[in-house]
Amino acid sequence: MLVRPRDRDVVCHASAWQMDASEDVRVKACLLPNEEDLSTIYHELGHIYYDMAYKDQPYLFQSGAHDGFHEAIGDTIVLSMTPSYLASVGLAKNAAPSREATINEQMRMAADKIAFLPFGKLIDQWRWQVFSGQVQPQDYNKAWWTLRQHYQGIAPPTPRDETEFDPGAKYHVPGNTPYTRYFLSYVLQFQFHRALCAAAGFNGPLHECSVAGNSEAGKRFWAMLQEGSSQPWPDTLAKLTGTREMDASAIIEYFAPLKTWLDEQNAGQQCGWEGA
Repeated sequence: MLVRPRDRDVVCHASAWQMDASEDVRVKACLLPNEEDLSTIYHELGHIYYDMAYKDQPYLFQSGAHDGFHEAIGDTIVLSMTPSYLASVGLAKNAAPSREATINEQMRMAADKIAFLPFGKLIDQWRWQVFSGQVQPQDYNKAWWTLRQHYQGIAPPTPRDETEFDPGAKYHVPGNTPYTRYFLSYVLQFQFHRALCAAAGFNGPLHECSVAGNSEAGKRFWAMLQEGSSQPWPDTLAKLTGTREMDASAIIEYFAPLKTWLDEQNAGQQCGWEGA
């Protein structure tokens, strides 16, 4: 389902499904022809292609190397949607981006990719503190805002107390859905992207790399996906990247132009917040 039906209510939250542990794969979403939903469908197709890659593994191994892998696959491909790629498929003007355009695009992406990292971390950090008993019910809301201030530098707009339950506003908390997978995926997608660019022989700035149409990058990516969960995840990671450790340095490399610009703009300024 890709279009919202007119005759009934449906859940439009995008999701991907492998129905039979074989080749019956499906996507459920309500899409519009815009940039956000283009990324959304690629994210869901990442799940689908992963499902198809490991379908010949024994049933117990038909899953991602760890949950973060599954969430990172489609987003890795989206990183190859550079201005030059989009121009090649008729979705952008074929012009070399100016420094200003590059900074604008990187700032837009950072507002998603970078700003998410502290939030992605604290969701499960709060949940684990609750599950372990480190945080008791009388302090649930206080502990939530302590973490949000420490990692995100934000505070509630009005005074909050334990008569409110602000963590419940995040679906994954009342839904008891693990969240670390998303945090890990935001690290892995850039690490995967850097490895694929190296496989493709790309030598320029990482944010300019697109591996679209490169058979060597595709072959290596597919080989990693085929492993499913048949071996320890560090072995699967090493199959593509050459290292058994997750490495966030690819994020820094990707956003290097934005970091340089921000350093210029913030020269002499006191940045950050108490507890950061």
